This record gives sequence, structure tokens and C-alpha cells, in this order.
Amino acid sequence: MCELLTHASGLTNVQDMSYEIEQKYRCLNHEIVATRLLQLGALHSPSVQQEDTYLAHPSRDFAQTGEAFRIRRVGDHNAVTYKGPKQSGPTKTRRELEIPFANGEQHLERLRQLFDALGFRPVLTVGKVRTSYHLTHDGRAFEVVLDDADGLGTFVEVEAIVEDQGDLEAAQKAVIAVSKALGLTDLEPRSYLRMALERQATLVDS
Repeated sequence: MCELLTHASGLTNVQDMSYEIEQKYRCLNHEIVATRLLQLGALHSPSVQQEDTYLAHPSRDFAQTGEAFRIRRVGDHNAVTYKGPKQSGPTKTRRELEIPFANGEQHLERLRQLFDALGFRPVLTVGKVRTSYHLTHDGRAFEVVLDDADGLGTFVEVEAIVEDQGDLEAAQKAVIAVSKALGLTDLEPRSYLRMALERQATLVDS
């Protein structure tokens, strides 16, 4: 059984169920956005290679419920993430729980074996290079990530994490405000999984 960790670099710590509020935009020029982020006082982390393997539940259809379940690898670090159905509002808002596991390929393989034994099956793996920026704007913390997703293109995600459901509306407005401040306009409502599945279907049909 994979050993639970209290911290893993590049992955969030074990956390209570919280709300992830985000907007994703297509972006052809990351350099312009990066410059604007630095002008706003954002701090950035080195780029990392992420690999997300999405899993199908043995007894319910996540495509129908709007949920998502994945194993994420960031370099040598591993985590499992659950995302709940979308909440109402102008942004993509979901409950999220992320749990880091022990580092290394051996533990990653044991984690895969565990979920396979429980009846979960891999749907698709999405890889991307991600550069994260951490920004405080109007007293609220944001993470803005610049993604180059394999076969899908380049994107920017603006995200805030909220613990209190009563703060959702204000946080949604704040995410939209930061997106506008960064000059982001080409909204992409689909998840990377949905885009990858649609691309896969197109390749099969062609």
C-alpha cells in the first residue's frame, strides 16, 4: 500500500475538501501573460512536467455525474485527486480533494495496481508542461498556470481555492477580474480530459 505523505514538492498537501474556482483560456503567447503577472507582483515556480491519468469508476459514469478522478505525477511526486460536480456560477467551480502519496515510479505503479484491484480503469493520460505563478490580488491568493498540453495547445488557468461556501460568489468574481487584468479573452470551457477524448475520437474517425 502506498505510504501517505504530509508534503510533496509540486503537489498540494493533504487538505480538507475545498472548492476550486477556475477559468481556462487558450493563449498563443505565454510571454505576454508572464510579463503581466510579474508586473502585478506574482512569483513563479520552475516549469514542471505533469502527467494526469484519469480513471473510470466501476459503478458510476463520471461523464454523467460531472466528477473526475485522477492520478497525477509531477516529476517524482505522486498524488490522487477527486473533483466533484460543477457548482453553479460564472466560473468552473468544483469541490476538490487531493492526497499526495509516496514518491517514485514504484509507488506510482502500486497505486495503479490498488485502483485496478478496486475496479477503476484508466481512461486517458494527459501530459503537459506547467509553469505556476502565485499572485495576491485585492487580498486574495490566486494560482495562475501556463500550460503547454500535449497535442492540445497552450493555455492559461486562473484559479482560487475557497474553504467557505459562502465565499464562492465573491471568489468567482475575483477570478474573472484577474483574468481580465491579464488580458485573457479566449475562454475554453472544456477540461483537458474532454479535449483529449474529442481529439482521440477525431483521429480515429479520420
